[in-house]
Amino acid sequence: MRREFRPVTEAITIREVVDPHDPAIDGFGQMQTAAYFAPETLIPARYIPQLLGGDGQRGWRRNFLLVAELDGRVVGGTLFHWLADAGSGFSSFLGVDREFRRQGIARRLHAERFSLLDRTAGGQIPGVFIDVVSPARLPPAELAREQAIGSDPAQRRRAFDRVGFRQVDVRYEQPVGGPNGGPVTFLDLLFCPRTPAASVPTALVVATMRAYWSPWLGADAAGRHARALESRANGQSELKLLSWPDAD
Repeated sequence: MRREFRPVTEAITIREVVDPHDPAIDGFGQMQTAAYFAPETLIPARYIPQLLGGDGQRGWRRNFLLVAELDGRVVGGTLFHWLADAGSGFSSFLGVDREFRRQGIARRLHAERFSLLDRTAGGQIPGVFIDVVSPARLPPAELAREQAIGSDPAQRRRAFDRVGFRQVDVRYEQPVGGPNGGPVTFLDLLFCPRTPAASVPTALVVATMRAYWSPWLGADAAGRHARALESRANGQSELKLLSWPDAD
């Protein structure tokens, strides 16, 4: 008798992790560490229970973890945030185990992320932001480090482009984490609009980054860096959204 097998993608389930003690948190941490060339720049799994617990869920900010699982193994996931003051979402991480890439898992996670954010907001949100490495500005040593694990920043940008992320046309700096504690300057800010758009309001970009930076920089410093970002928009009320590789 001929035996029927389901495609692997059909066997993968997507679910929200709400219990701070859920073992999938450790699985997510292992997956993101293996999937990304600089795991020390990511939010460690040991902090996720605090983010998902009562102290991490406030009216102005909600933290979420979605995982993709196959037979109990975490093969993909996304850690992201609802920023009520800005009315937008920000993704800290979206990734898939290398063995399971190019099978639509990231797209499924992204779609469920939008649905969850819409439900939290009580209506359709304008979109989700994420910051990612710029292939053009990644320092040679960091590029070699990435290539050593078989990863490619240009491929990652193409993957984000396929699910709808576009580069915000403004010079972006992560305030801290660079040389001597200064800004990280080899990142780009991407935005995925809920409905296709050629631009994003500057005010939304500034409000989102102020809200995202505030918990770890403090309100005053976050406001200062958000105003610096706004100044680099040179008075534009809308910022272009650039597709890859035109954004390079």
